Amino acid sequence: MSRTQDVVEDVQRLILEGGLQPGDRLPAEKELAAELGVSRGSLREGVRALVVLGILEARHGDGTYVTDLDPATLLAPLAFLADLPGDHGPLHAVRATLETQAAGLAALHMTDGQVARARAALDETARALVAPLPDAGLLAAADLAFHRAVADGSGNAVLAALLDALAGGHARRRTWDELHELAGSRTFEDHEAVLAAITARDPDRARLRMAMHMVAVEDLLATTSTDGPAPRRRSAAPEPAAAR
Repeated sequence: MSRTQDVVEDVQRLILEGGLQPGDRLPAEKELAAELGVSRGSLREGVRALVVLGILEARHGDGTYVTDLDPATLLAPLAFLADLPGDHGPLHAVRATLETQAAGLAALHMTDGQVARARAALDETARALVAPLPDAGLLAAADLAFHRAVADGSGNAVLAALLDALAGGHARRRTWDELHELAGSRTFEDHEAVLAAITARDPDRARLRMAMHMVAVEDLLATTSTDGPAPRRRSAAPEPAAAR
């Protein structure tokens, strides 16, 4: 394992020092193993680890290449952390800080197309809430789509990638399974307020609205972890924008 770790660190060092650039093909296995002073078996194990990390890409019949080192690819492994069961309080606090800043930046940089994406996610939420049997999966997907649109609208690719990695798709779905009738209407209203502040190009208000939303989410998570979900009841959701 230590030799494999050596390979990972040595290849990372080559990239950081400019010996390998994004898109470069790795030298032949025999040559690279000799350069790094490891066996070819250790090199293969290290390369496999680097592929999992999104640093290298193995192309069948064409060798191994350095990826474009896109933040979304490099940060993707964090998604596992976000989906682990247990106390999500510390992770939520980090996400809340990032979401709040993303909303403020989105008020300055969000494009019309990204605003349309956020509005479409709101409409999906409204449609799901007024259905005879609200679908928690659809609500979770619409919730995620809204936050992704805002994060992308921040204009900061690293921030957007971090938020995407910390989104916790499976954990979000579990939360909506338990709390959709309690949280649905409030989430819709919070998202509407965030988007209104963004489209008004008011970064301070956008940050405030997102911060308030994240506090509400924290309160709901605390309800789940301590007392269990509240008694199930139907939410009174607004109609989709297209119907208003």
